[in-house]
Amino acid sequence: MSTLQAPVLVALADGTVFPGHSVGAVGETLGEMVFNTSMTGYQEILTDPSYAGQMVTMTYPHIGNYGVNAGDEESTRPHVRALIMKSCCRRPSNHMSTASLDEYLQEHDVLGVEGIDTRELTRRVRTQGAMNAIVSTEDLDPESLVAKARAWEGLEGVDLVQSVSCMQSYEVQPEGEARFHVVAFDYGIKRNIINCLLAEGCRVTVVPATTTADEALALSPDGIFLSNGPGDPRPLDYAIRTAQQLVERAGRPIFGICLGHEILGLALGAEIYKLKFGHRGANQPIREFSTGRILITSENHGWGVLGNSLPDCLEVTRQNLNDGCVEGMRHRDLPIFSIQCHPEASPGPHDSYHIFGAFAEMMSQHSAA
Repeated sequence: MSTLQAPVLVALADGTVFPGHSVGAVGETLGEMVFNTSMTGYQEILTDPSYAGQMVTMTYPHIGNYGVNAGDEESTRPHVRALIMKSCCRRPSNHMSTASLDEYLQEHDVLGVEGIDTRELTRRVRTQGAMNAIVSTEDLDPESLVAKARAWEGLEGVDLVQSVSCMQSYEVQPEGEARFHVVAFDYGIKRNIINCLLAEGCRVTVVPATTTADEALALSPDGIFLSNGPGDPRPLDYAIRTAQQLVERAGRPIFGICLGHEILGLALGAEIYKLKFGHRGANQPIREFSTGRILITSENHGWGVLGNSLPDCLEVTRQNLNDGCVEGMRHRDLPIFSIQCHPEASPGPHDSYHIFGAFAEMMSQHSAA
């Protein structure tokens, strides 16, 4: 039997088991089951380091129709442990496509699943919350798989950042003369974030997650960027400590996205909580208080900053309209701000893209002061 038609079971820790057929690699893997509501962007999702340790169910039923290409990758490899689909297109139609999705999954040894009821799976996760799960083409005993999913320790309290961060610093230059120098902490940084900083005329030095405040400041940056990344922010003592020191000593603009937003919140005294099923998709509505606009955003996070825990030095700048989650905050006295969503999102939406310009303007004003 072809590996593309191999039987596969998806088992959740709540005891639910879904039979389907494998796409891409075969084998067995454990992970946290989540869902993403995007219609496009499956390759960006696969290669987003923020998904490390997770299995992603796509709610849109037809995935893979435009194939894959190197330009859509957000990192050097996929980080998703399994991709769950209603239907996988094996004959993509796109002039940029260099391979099909199933070929891509095989190449990178990622388990894919099709032919299951993704609506029911999503409904269970949304009702009961993100949960431990297992996908297997090897063990087809439902009771055995449910037991494995329940026995798995899960992702809470686990430092996933050091498994996705760069090992050594590297520098990226913009086209033309650089206006600013930004030190970007790599907690799982996406390539398009770097591209957006470059577009604002920033020379970007990407540094490992464990870089100290002294090491970062020795590079004489005009601004500090705290990147997105996977998992629970609470065990990242080194990152929180560095952020605290940068706030106390840097005296220059600091900008955080997603996990960087949560790290900054913890560093400044706010509390973090785990969302029931998280925000993952390209259709999250938020209110931007400074303009009164409603922005549609792309998001990928399972943790949030607790609004009523913010210290007096911080104010909320954006709020999720679905559940009230803090989507942005800024320091009342210092040039420090952060957002939970992904303004760099590729393929979109781009409602929040202007935030990179705001960071550049902040660095310009600080340099002139």
